[in-house]
Amino acid sequence: MDFKTDRPIYLQIVDYCFSRIMSGAWKEEEKIPSVRELAVQMAVNTHTVLKAFDYLQQHDLIAPRRGMGYFLEPDAKRRVGEIRREEFFETTLEDIFSEMEMLGISIDRIVERWNARKDKKQNS
Repeated sequence: MDFKTDRPIYLQIVDYCFSRIMSGAWKEEEKIPSVRELAVQMAVNTHTVLKAFDYLQQHDLIAPRRGMGYFLEPDAKRRVGEIRREEFFETTLEDIFSEMEMLGISIDRIVERWNARKDKKQNS
């Protein structure tokens, strides 16, 4: 956890969960760590983890099973991908375009640099 960032801690926990889901470390339809386990692991209050789990539930990524804990939904990885893509277009890309405009960098220049990078990697 980065307690110095402006991003709320519960969203940092959500990001961590997204990473675990996308990497396959947490498998769909399998049990994920408990609220307590994650709170201890991340050195945060259990209420903060609960807030992150509420977010995950609202986005149909996890579901509680009575007496057993939380489990990933069958299409969690796909759904995280959708959420991350939407976040990219609404936040990240907007920030990138603002920075490009400020620095006077055109889309054509970005494409040119990207293609040069790909060519360099392929020739390595």
